[in-house]
Amino acid sequence: MALTVALLAAGCTGSGAGGGVRGTPGAAGLRDPLFPRLGNGGYDVSRYALTLSYDPATGRLDGRAEITAKATKDLSAFNLDLTGLTVRGATVDGAPAAVNRAGSELTLRPREDIDDGDEFRATVTYEGVPETVTDADGSEEGWLKTADGALAVGQPAGSMAWFPGNHHPFDKAAYDITVTVPAGLKAVSNGVLASERKTADGRTTSVWRAAEPMASYLATLAIGRYDTTTTTALGTVPVLTAVDPVVARQTAALRARLPELLEWQTENFGPYPFTATGAIVERDEDLGYALETQTRPVFSAASFDTATLVHELAHQWYGNSVSPATWKDIWLNESFATYAEWLYAEDFEDTPAQENFEKAFANDAAWAFPPAEPPSAEELFATPVYQRGAMVLHRIRQEVGDDTFYEILAGWPAKHRHGTASTEDFTRYVESVAGRDLGGLWDVWLYGEGKPAEATD
Repeated sequence: MALTVALLAAGCTGSGAGGGVRGTPGAAGLRDPLFPRLGNGGYDVSRYALTLSYDPATGRLDGRAEITAKATKDLSAFNLDLTGLTVRGATVDGAPAAVNRAGSELTLRPREDIDDGDEFRATVTYEGVPETVTDADGSEEGWLKTADGALAVGQPAGSMAWFPGNHHPFDKAAYDITVTVPAGLKAVSNGVLASERKTADGRTTSVWRAAEPMASYLATLAIGRYDTTTTTALGTVPVLTAVDPVVARQTAALRARLPELLEWQTENFGPYPFTATGAIVERDEDLGYALETQTRPVFSAASFDTATLVHELAHQWYGNSVSPATWKDIWLNESFATYAEWLYAEDFEDTPAQENFEKAFANDAAWAFPPAEPPSAEELFATPVYQRGAMVLHRIRQEVGDDTFYEILAGWPAKHRHGTASTEDFTRYVESVAGRDLGGLWDVWLYGEGKPAEATD
């Protein structure tokens, strides 16, 4: 182990079959403008297979993460993001790998270098009590203990609290999540429930499969005594909702509307991009907000209202299927989801989007910074990202007209389906559909400092 650390510190590389120096370590961090240490370089993950066992009585999580990836350079070592927990061992392609920990960086050094373009499989075995992470804005994520179990939520970086991975939205992957929990509890995660069985000691093992690419911050795992309901949306899409029994009655009517709302959204945003949908609703003391976790958004009971459900479902197109290239592009997630609320109010509540635009325009907090330029991680989810971002979309609508605007609404998530995109990708796309330069709009509404004199400037 000491030799491995020394080699990495010295920048030494592995040797190929002929004895010559070839591979080098992958980068520890992707230099994201707001989270420079998140993610890792040198490889691209295609699949996570997580096998987990959790005991709420002790808070202990036992895990094995099998990560299938392709090298994007000759690798002598590579990093994974993992905070807390104890790593018991690791292999690469079945052979033991040297392991080093430094803060949230887990470095694996395989026995042999990995060639550029080769697929490899890294397996990490770990255990411990997962951490709750407090973000720069004071919100909690990571692994949250609940009254009857636990809830894992990961925006922007909390997923590293319960499994090792390449935790940046730029590297999306499919997931298989197998979870064993004590008798009487249920485990609910992303995607489709592939199987569920009782073990010899009465525990329950559930296998969840999310086949479409997913950014790790959108992975979730809810463990508790849930009431579950299954139905169908859009003819073939399975809908599974899980709700804490304490808040089941008060949320039942809105949960039943999920297929109806999804139908309305497909009419506006295009085909639903995933093979499953649903929701997880927790007690307020267990979770203080809502989050767009892929295919199965999570809500506190207090946040589970029509506007928020519309918002989080819209994220399945904007943010989940099309994910931000960097965290500074988060406004692309939140502006569309906020504008979905405005469209719903326009279609069902006799409130024109213009009225919500004017209300947002009058809100001084919306002008603290340009939506595409959050100045720090602390402002990642501040008012400009949502409200001024939605104003950008409304100004586009005013400039190009409804027909072209609705073409953009459906065309943007179709163009980047299951991928990532930047602010520059978006402005280029809008101009290509509009057929003209919109530089003046971007200069004032997207990048401009301060509030315009008039809402039409």
